[in-house]
Amino acid sequence: MTLQQLKYILAITTYGSMNKASEQLYVSQPSLTSSVQELEKEIGIKIFNRSGKGVTLTNDGAEFLQYARQVVGQFDILTEKYISKGGVKKKFGVSAQHYSFAVKAFVEMVKEFDTTKYEFAIRETKTSEIISDVAGLRSEIGIIYLNNFNRKSMTKLLSSNSLKFHHLTDCSPYVYLWKGHPLAKEKSITFDQLEDYPCLSFEQGDNSSFYLAEEILSTNEYQRIIKANDRATMLNLMIGLNGYTLCSGIICEELNGSDYTAVPFDSGENDEVMEIGYVTLKNVILSELAETYISKLKAYLGIE
Repeated sequence: MTLQQLKYILAITTYGSMNKASEQLYVSQPSLTSSVQELEKEIGIKIFNRSGKGVTLTNDGAEFLQYARQVVGQFDILTEKYISKGGVKKKFGVSAQHYSFAVKAFVEMVKEFDTTKYEFAIRETKTSEIISDVAGLRSEIGIIYLNNFNRKSMTKLLSSNSLKFHHLTDCSPYVYLWKGHPLAKEKSITFDQLEDYPCLSFEQGDNSSFYLAEEILSTNEYQRIIKANDRATMLNLMIGLNGYTLCSGIICEELNGSDYTAVPFDSGENDEVMEIGYVTLKNVILSELAETYISKLKAYLGIE
């Protein structure tokens, strides 16, 4: 197994065909095919299913890809640090569920570094993509939550991707809505009170599990539900449709604006808690940027 073979696998996965990958890699298709077949024979698994429409990963191939990304990613980091000698911008990325505090901490972190020397990225995205981003070293940090409902499945999913969950804070659920909402001035809100209003949920993809939902109590029967894929749209729907979403209650007015409020949610159960934390690859030493970002998260959340 060689680093070049791993790069071939990543390229083929990206372009979806041997032909396109060979063009981008400037290598003949027979040579590329032969290299992949040699690798498959060496490791004893079939990485790709081949058809007239292109190639797709097998189940074994998808698992192998996660490790390949980590190896190639670490090699790229070494190259940038010791071979390029500063000629290439250092990269730092965060992938997160839609938390304004995660963005706020990112802003404060970036302020401490020279943006001409670094390439920063923050991605508010689906839960499955957060896991994939961190496992594949696209992002160094991922921000997610656990609770009693999803903990077992999420812990298993993180472990299978060689990821570790780090606790930040525990939060009771809140109802997030705009200040003009009929329920905005309530001291607490029950599920029955929300029956006449649309529940707003972040889209997780067609094949997503309830365990990947960004909102707590995702298995409840909501008569009205609208899905969105970005925070700005979610906020607009709150005003336009009197929609609401369930959240951690940690709101950054500086980013979201002052037109919204979070009201404690009375679920009728005392153990509904969101454990918010960050995920990293296991056994990896975090960069200075990652350490700074985590310190900014803790400062914003009031964690010593």
